[in-house]
Amino acid sequence: MQAVSSLSNHDLRDEIKAYWSLRAETFDTQPGHEIFSEEERAAWHALFRKHLGEGKSRAALDLACGTAVISHLLDDLGFKVTGLDWAEPMLERARAKAVARGRNIRFLMGDAERTMEADDSYDVITNRHLVWTLVDPLSCFREWHRVLKPGGKLVIVDGDFVNTSRLTRLLKAATRFASRVGLARDAMHGAPNADMAETHNRILSRVHFSGGAHADAVADLLKEAGFSTVTIDQDMRAIHKAQRKNFSFFKGLERGTQHRYAICAEK
Repeated sequence: MQAVSSLSNHDLRDEIKAYWSLRAETFDTQPGHEIFSEEERAAWHALFRKHLGEGKSRAALDLACGTAVISHLLDDLGFKVTGLDWAEPMLERARAKAVARGRNIRFLMGDAERTMEADDSYDVITNRHLVWTLVDPLSCFREWHRVLKPGGKLVIVDGDFVNTSRLTRLLKAATRFASRVGLARDAMHGAPNADMAETHNRILSRVHFSGGAHADAVADLLKEAGFSTVTIDQDMRAIHKAQRKNFSFFKGLERGTQHRYAICAEK
């Protein structure tokens, strides 16, 4: 497998695309990405119902959909879902998963920062763990505002993975130690090897939110992009509790101490 770090001729966006293309191979095997219990699925359903209500055949655009984990949750709730991603290996797995589950989800290859979708075309836009990777989030948020219908809602699920508390750092160190002695396999951001983990860190150091995608900073940019009501929801406890059963001991505790959030913004 070619290491992403060898792609020296690529700019940052190309490197991000290449990284997630390679991550597609193991994406659905990793807790925190795929869902491994009905308890976690119910917790995600509750989060989206809280901010979006039932789908009622409304049009939803799931940006950077990956293997379509969030797309399937929206489909469960009755939305008419389009999943968009720029990594073909992710989309291949997303399409196969939808066929296997008998889901009528539309998938497009495209760039979340330049969707090429029509003005006022979606009732709902969602994304998970996308915002921290953005090179120009303000421009991107303006694009999402353009694509939403008046009264439409955007839900962002993300986190600040840079500005960690002392407790989080201690638990992260404990996870690394457990990994070295063979008691954990999830110390590297879900990356399958050290090279990929290093690529993850290098990307994080160069994106717009290299200093951390704190919810307040994201919310301020959303308001600048034209969104009106912006709500920060940091109550992710039910999701983290369900996920903990599939993480190693210290990794599960660490996840619950991180600054993770959902932001709902209305056009």
